Amino acid sequence: MSNDRLHYMDNLRAIVMIMGVFFHAGLAYSPIMHQVWMSASVEQHPAVGVINNFTHIFRMPLFFIVAGFFAALLMQKRGVKAFAKNRALRVSLPFVIFWPLVTAAIVIPILALIEQGGELPPLLQLIANAADSPDQSEPPLTTTYLWFLYYLIMFYAVACIAQKLPLAGLRLRVANMPAWAVVLVLPLVLLPGLGLTIVPIYPPESFIPTLWPFLFYGLFFAYGFVLFNSQGVVAGFKPLLPWLLVGSVALYIPMAFMVPKEVTLETTHQDWPVRAGLMVCIAYIAVAMSMAGLILAKRYLDIRVGFMRYMADASYWIYLIHLPIVLLIQYALMNVALGLLLEFLISSVGAIIICTLTYALFVRSTWLGVLLNGKRQARFS
Repeated sequence: MSNDRLHYMDNLRAIVMIMGVFFHAGLAYSPIMHQVWMSASVEQHPAVGVINNFTHIFRMPLFFIVAGFFAALLMQKRGVKAFAKNRALRVSLPFVIFWPLVTAAIVIPILALIEQGGELPPLLQLIANAADSPDQSEPPLTTTYLWFLYYLIMFYAVACIAQKLPLAGLRLRVANMPAWAVVLVLPLVLLPGLGLTIVPIYPPESFIPTLWPFLFYGLFFAYGFVLFNSQGVVAGFKPLLPWLLVGSVALYIPMAFMVPKEVTLETTHQDWPVRAGLMVCIAYIAVAMSMAGLILAKRYLDIRVGFMRYMADASYWIYLIHLPIVLLIQYALMNVALGLLLEFLISSVGAIIICTLTYALFVRSTWLGVLLNGKRQARFS
């Protein structure tokens, strides 16, 4: 294996992480999330909910495939002990540092808005009403949107343990599965995990680990880990690309009618026929679109472009700090009638610009850049 950078995977990781900014910005304008999102706007459109839900099905699975891929690369290159040390510095330590900071950055503006009074989004109004109740208990602390780091830490630990187990035969069989078998069989393996959670998928933000992320996201991580030594497998998916894209959209059409029209804090499991239909659609779309993402990345992103290289380096920082910035922008726009599209662009693109500038000014050439990216680099190179 060459030590040359795998540009298509670097660039794909950056795109998937930056997609998270658009996803979180879009939640404010989705009718489905109106009752449960912190910055829910009076400007809403069903199309936002459709696009957000569809991309959410495969965005995190694709991220975990890429994470597993790079975990295998690093472990093969440096060994298990060096890998564990590296991940402790690059993932565990940033989680410990940034979790209290982003939690405070989310909570403090909410408390300020409630104190200020006036018209509030439904969730903030609910929080304000609960604060006035003497019997209301404090809400539990969660991992917030940094849950992916929390579970990555555990996935890395499992990967280190798995290296000591006699799994070479299983890895080889998985790696040699034909493309059509991966698309048809892997979703079936995901169904038990989906059966343990509410569908559509809600993020596992509790500090108490649950099993379903291991049986869902963990399997995508494992497939990415296996894929590192079998990168030729991606080429086998190329003839299936049109079917993967068209099939995913076709599956999402019935799914869109099964998804709740509006999620509330009391939303629970659907009746089994509907739940089973959602589980099957999610599993097959997640696999098909993840494979499509790998094919498209290999075809169009396997290039070294200065801007993409810079954004690949910045994407970790962007994701770590973006949500409080998106929320602050959307809070400022709550009483400004600019229209949905303009508000969405201001809050998403504006947050990306702010995050990228702060990366250039305060991170890239500092100790934070070393912590997140492993090396100090020139600020604007």
